[in-house]
Amino acid sequence: MATETTGAVSTCVDSHGSAIGMPQLCFDWFPNQIFWLVITLVVVFLVLSRVALPRIAAILAERQGTITNDLAAAEDLKAKAAAAEEAYTKALADARAEAQRIAAEARAEIQAGLNDAIAKADAEIAAKAAESEKVIAGIRAGALESIEAVAKDTAEALVDALGGKADAAAVSGAVELRMKG
Repeated sequence: MATETTGAVSTCVDSHGSAIGMPQLCFDWFPNQIFWLVITLVVVFLVLSRVALPRIAAILAERQGTITNDLAAAEDLKAKAAAAEEAYTKALADARAEAQRIAAEARAEIQAGLNDAIAKADAEIAAKAAESEKVIAGIRAGALESIEAVAKDTAEALVDALGGKADAAAVSGAVELRMKG
């Protein structure tokens, strides 16, 4: 069966009524295909504009809001982190200064204790040195007396050994004179 548009036989159909070639490319059927194309496009447009596009727009707006909020939160956190770092740096500097102050106080305290100990030791050494000087002076005096006595005894013994009579006063005078220089 042939399709007739104005009494002419369509060139897109054979004698048995089957399409020849691709029916989409048959110019005789273009008006029908264009009509259904327009109807389909209108339906797709209406579905997209009424249902799909508002949902997509809402999702995009929500995402944009979330991104904006996240960026604002990130800026706040960045500012807080900077403030925390500044506080940490200040606390660290204060702690170092405090540690140096404590160390200086400890050094001064130790030095004062050391100075006191040195002064005490110096005083003890001076006292012992003075005591030792007294003992040495006593020993010296005793030694001089012993030397003088030994010298007198020796002189008398020598005089006696040489055959003379030793006069104690003369021997004492001679020994004293010699001891004085």
